[in-house]
Amino acid sequence: MGDGWTMRKMWVGAGVAVALGMGFVMLLVVGVYLVAGNVAGGAGGGAKRLAKGSVPAAYQPIVQKWGNLCPAINPALLAAQLYQESGFNPRAQSAATAQGIAQFIPGTWATHGIDGDGDGDRDVWDPADAIPSAASYDCSLASYVKDVPGDPTENMLASYNAGAYAVIKYQGVPPYKETQNYVRVITTLEKSFAAPTGRVDPSEQAAGAIAYAQKKLGTPYLWGGNGTAEQGGRFDCSGLTKAAYESVGIELPRVANDQYNAGPHPGREELLPGDLVFFSDDLTNSRAIRHVGIYVGGGYMIDAPRTGAVIRFDPIDTPDYFGATRVTEDGAKALPTTV
Repeated sequence: MGDGWTMRKMWVGAGVAVALGMGFVMLLVVGVYLVAGNVAGGAGGGAKRLAKGSVPAAYQPIVQKWGNLCPAINPALLAAQLYQESGFNPRAQSAATAQGIAQFIPGTWATHGIDGDGDGDRDVWDPADAIPSAASYDCSLASYVKDVPGDPTENMLASYNAGAYAVIKYQGVPPYKETQNYVRVITTLEKSFAAPTGRVDPSEQAAGAIAYAQKKLGTPYLWGGNGTAEQGGRFDCSGLTKAAYESVGIELPRVANDQYNAGPHPGREELLPGDLVFFSDDLTNSRAIRHVGIYVGGGYMIDAPRTGAVIRFDPIDTPDYFGATRVTEDGAKALPTTV
């Protein structure tokens, strides 16, 4: 939510605000789509690295190491599973008795839990054991279905959800809606944890999201604001970005650090209007993100900064700039609702 947007060279003078008026901003957006074919090449193949800060710093080396345990997985895919299962919460416990950062049920842990850190025990609550165990379990499943036609990673994920027997029986991802959805969700989320290896495609909905945010310029900030009539049409930072993308048919999570996972992450030099831009006091951990805005070009965003301020243009190049996300419809749909 829009908590504590601290003083960081915040105020943009009236002259800048005029220069970044609606006509100028929409001209930027139109320009983006005129040249989109030349700008975008999609994220290429190759070994996947984790996007900066996408995994909390305490777990990043473990995920990077164990995510390369076998060809069926990679660090970004392993990160996507952990995020989907627990939101990187090592104390998570579900109603179905699933435990820890990787949400092992006791029976599966008894069989597949390993001593990942070599300290002499297997502790489901210790990410140094649970993350390696998740990778090891994935690779075991992949080995069970290695002779099944189709994509090895998709077959592994289907085995994780439905069991290896079902994948072998149907010679691929079985025709179960839940299993097919699980495979789609994890492979889509994987893109939000992977550092791009090439240009990231422009968002088709960006212009509409910016147009919505522009109409809210000058609206007073409200912590927890969703723009409802009862709230006087006011927003906090993530309430504004959620509403802007909702206006073009994309449903984002409510809080900023979950919105970060709604698509791939373009570099600073690759930002396009409509990208969400994020800010944090901890540049190593996407879960610590505390502010978000909508990039409009020229180094500026539209954002709802803080209590006492109004929705306005602000610069993005500040010491707390964390990174950006190019929102995609599939990326937003893949996000878990319980994180």
